[in-house]
Amino acid sequence: MGPARAQVTPPGGATPVTPPNAASAQEPAHQPNDAPDQPRNWSLHFQQTLIDQWHNDLRTPYAGDYSLADRESAKLSFTSTLFIGRRLWKGAAVYFNPEVAGGSGLSSARGIAGFTNGETFRIGVADPVLYLARLYLRQTIALGPGTDADEDDLNQLAGPRPTRYLAFNVGKFSVADFFDQNSYSHDPRTQFLNWGLMSAGGWDYAANTRGYTVGGVVEYVTPAFALRVGSTLEPTYANGPTLDFHYRTAHAETVELTKSYRLGGRQGTLRLLGFRNVAAMGDYRAATAANPRLHADTSAVALFRAPGRTKTGFALNAEQELTKNVGLFARVSYNDGRYETWAFTEIDHSASLGLVSTGARWQRPDDRLGAAVVVNGLSPEHRAYLAAGGYGFIVGDGALNYGLESIGEVYYSLSLPRYHASISPDYQLVINPGYNRDRSGPVHVAAVRLHVEF
Repeated sequence: MGPARAQVTPPGGATPVTPPNAASAQEPAHQPNDAPDQPRNWSLHFQQTLIDQWHNDLRTPYAGDYSLADRESAKLSFTSTLFIGRRLWKGAAVYFNPEVAGGSGLSSARGIAGFTNGETFRIGVADPVLYLARLYLRQTIALGPGTDADEDDLNQLAGPRPTRYLAFNVGKFSVADFFDQNSYSHDPRTQFLNWGLMSAGGWDYAANTRGYTVGGVVEYVTPAFALRVGSTLEPTYANGPTLDFHYRTAHAETVELTKSYRLGGRQGTLRLLGFRNVAAMGDYRAATAANPRLHADTSAVALFRAPGRTKTGFALNAEQELTKNVGLFARVSYNDGRYETWAFTEIDHSASLGLVSTGARWQRPDDRLGAAVVVNGLSPEHRAYLAAGGYGFIVGDGALNYGLESIGEVYYSLSLPRYHASISPDYQLVINPGYNRDRSGPVHVAAVRLHVEF
């Protein structure tokens, strides 16, 4: 599938995600207000993101069908999204997001597990396509008299919001709209581009090829902590465009606890996520044992699929304000890796660390400067399968001299508030793409991103 689409404004919680180009790296999106403005019944927003990306020429001893190409031209991707919200009755709203996407990632978004462009999909057609991204109902039930004031934002209606509430979300959405939020590293349209930085790499979250699913999320939110539980549909096959409505044998459950705290007077947030996926995943060990020298065939592991198999894992996500204008973030994630990667990307365990600063020190308070590293790895079963010549849906060189995939990324977001836009040059260094020391490169990836939002 494609990665999580860029975040919408998160639905409440102990520490909301900072909106793009906010004056402070940790200024809350929801500000307390003793007399909230009158609620608005409609919300209408638009975004468009274009990313042009290029990598250096490589000299590698061999390559497979899913390797990063040794030489290729620059690739352009774009998405355009309309965010429509309508208040229905007390505490209820419906959100509708038609989206157009087109273009391509480098090597058709293959060859690097922590892929370098979070706005690309693994689909065979680069032509622009219109599709339904989100259509869901949200019902909020107040559990106390206190309120804060929500601003008009992406998939968020302006008006009072309870400080303590239950919320029920049902319909089509991205699971990453509700889980694994991070103020500094979650949105490839305005923050880091790399897949392993925008989400927890080891979280094989349920979604179709374009990053969306159908299901429900229940939230219990207080000023001190938030608990979210979701159940959603899986695709019919790995990286598939169609969701499987045979819920008994194909579903995913996600639970996350969010806790805010203050350290040295500075805001911090911890998020602990656990997940369990059920789908007809292939068995890496069985596929490798049946034929120790697999042919370069993407169906090799598919021959060993069976309904009702489970994958479990966790993610720990932290963010800490260091100063008014500088923040630190980190993620650690893991899944058992016994069975086939089903939806996100071929990462079984991952760790990332990064810093983000506003441009306040050089009189550019709406700008952002970010630097981060992420290290990805595979389970023993997964690496043995690739070493035997097997392919997943994103990596596969026909052989494997295993090494951790290590990626560094630096970006600078230059804000153009007069035009509701930002321009971001981006650089990534990739060592051992696809976990293969024989193809270590290193790979230098340069990009320019243009983002417009109003």
